[in-house]
Amino acid sequence: MSIKKVKGTRLLITVNVLGSAGPLRFVVNENDKVAKVVDTALKQYGREGRLPILTSNVNDFLLYSASAGMDALGASDSIGSLGVRNFILCKKQKQAVMTEGRAQHGNGKRGWKAWLTKSFNFKIHSH
Repeated sequence: MSIKKVKGTRLLITVNVLGSAGPLRFVVNENDKVAKVVDTALKQYGREGRLPILTSNVNDFLLYSASAGMDALGASDSIGSLGVRNFILCKKQKQAVMTEGRAQHGNGKRGWKAWLTKSFNFKIHSH
């Protein structure tokens, strides 16, 4: 009698990369860590020759649930922990922080919703 190790449920997920046309779709195990999912998404993105060209450094990106709040998922979180299958991948924003009169740059965690709001911040002029 052979015993199979149960790895968890497999999920088809959708990852939208900000700035790219069309989502990525691939299968993951619900217990896979977010860092592994981001790595898989970046590799698939590169294989498909998508634009804009992205780095392959997992630490340069944040993964958000498309519907479950504004906080990025932690790298060690299980991808199935929120029970969602649609995600948004965005590059960490570098933002200047004023400290003692000089600007310092840090990794901002403002998120995809802030980026989207900024991107669509159009001025409407009345005639």
